[in-house]
Amino acid sequence: MSARLRHYVCGSTAHDLSAMFRGGAHETREFPAGVFLFDRGDGIRVLFDTGYATGEWRIGWRGTVYRRLLPPKVVPEDDVARQLAADGIDPASVTHVVLSHLHPDHIGGVSRFPGATFVLTAGQQRSLAAPRLRAGIFTGLLPSWWDEASKIVLAADAFRDVDVSGVSLRAADLLGDGSYLVVELPGHAEGHIGALVDGRVLLAGDAAWGSDLLGATAELRTLPRAVQHDPAAYLRTAALLQDLADAGIRISFSHDPLGPKELLA
Repeated sequence: MSARLRHYVCGSTAHDLSAMFRGGAHETREFPAGVFLFDRGDGIRVLFDTGYATGEWRIGWRGTVYRRLLPPKVVPEDDVARQLAADGIDPASVTHVVLSHLHPDHIGGVSRFPGATFVLTAGQQRSLAAPRLRAGIFTGLLPSWWDEASKIVLAADAFRDVDVSGVSLRAADLLGDGSYLVVELPGHAEGHIGALVDGRVLLAGDAAWGSDLLGATAELRTLPRAVQHDPAAYLRTAALLQDLADAGIRISFSHDPLGPKELLA
C-alpha cells in the first residue's frame, strides 16, 4: 500500500484581513483548523495536530479573553476522532501525534489519542511549564493523563541540517526512513515545528496565516505581530518557506482552506 496524507478541518475561526495586514482587503475570512494524517501503509499513522476541542472549554478567564480575541467556531462534527472514524480509520490506530505548537486550535483533540506517542519540542515543554496568556497556552485543554503520556521531546541537538531541493532545513527524522521529517520553523510560538512528508509536502503549521498570505507576512499589523513569540524569526521562516515553494515543495499551512483531501495523490 502506498503512503497517504489526508487533510481534515477540525473547527475554524474568522478575522478581518484589513485588521491583520497593512493593505489587506476589507473582508472577513474563515481560517480552518487543519489536521493532517500520514498513513505510511505499514501500520504507522502520524497525526499532525488535533484541531479544536469540541464541547465546553474549562480554561478560566484567560480562555474567555482568548475566545474573544480569536473566536472559535466548533461543532461536534469537527471532532478529529469522529472525522477519522467516519473515514474508516480507528483513532486508536494513530501511532504518533506531532504537535506543531500548543495553541488551542492545535491541541484540542489530544484527549482522543491516549495510546499515541506525542512528538513535541523542548521549547514547547518550556512554554507548558510556565504558560502565559500572551503565549496562548491553556493547560486545561490537556487531558488528566498528559503527564504520563508517551512522548518524544525533541531537543535542539535532535535536528540536523538537511538539504531539500537546494534549501537548507533543520530536521529530525521521526520514523528513521526519511518519510517524515520534523522541521524547525521558529517564530510563531516557542518550539514551533512543521513536517516534511514524503519529501514533497511541508506541513507548516502556523508559520504563516495561509499559502496566499505568505508574501504578506512582513505586512502584519502591530497586534498580530506582537503576539508572535519571535517576530524576527517569524519573518525569516516565511522567507525560508517561500524558497521551498519556489523550489517546488508544496506548503500546506494549518489555516489553508480544505482543497483536495489527499495531499500525496
